[in-house]
Amino acid sequence: MKLLPSLLLGLCGLLPLSAVAASSQTVTSPDAVPAHDTRPKVFLAGSIEMGKAGDWQQQVQQALADEGVLMLNPRRADWNPAWRAEADEPEFRRQVEWELAALEQADIVLMYFTPGTQSPITLLEFGLYARSGKLLVAAPAGFWRKGNLDITGDRYGVPRYDDLQALIAAVKQRVAEQRAR
Repeated sequence: MKLLPSLLLGLCGLLPLSAVAASSQTVTSPDAVPAHDTRPKVFLAGSIEMGKAGDWQQQVQQALADEGVLMLNPRRADWNPAWRAEADEPEFRRQVEWELAALEQADIVLMYFTPGTQSPITLLEFGLYARSGKLLVAAPAGFWRKGNLDITGDRYGVPRYDDLQALIAAVKQRVAEQRAR
């Protein structure tokens, strides 16, 4: 575990505690979210659609690496497209339940809609969390339901951004604001 040496050095006074606090970590489905982690939790919601959406989550993880957050990433390297999208499919159920629990635990839900994808599950999650105050959304031009997101976002005060980089900057700002409270 990479964090342990930093934590030990920080406890021994060899590193400033701010250096220890700045370490981010990613938990990927279906791994358990640490129960007592006090870092801000950022759920990486958005387009996956294997083969249609690039691994934008990797870009976010790199950009937030020094922000001291716990990122919750639903993109699984071991996803099997043969799993049926049915409630009685054990691995499918495990995935959906992980996502629902992680969304509930998240302090921030970063939501990125990749142009050229449809992202029906992310649209569902947008609806579930539009009134939560947790959402920060980017739906660039070319996303097929950008108009729906914009109109709904206006109604419920969901902050929206033009691209992934602006969305990442907004997440950093939200984390800084939460720490200042």
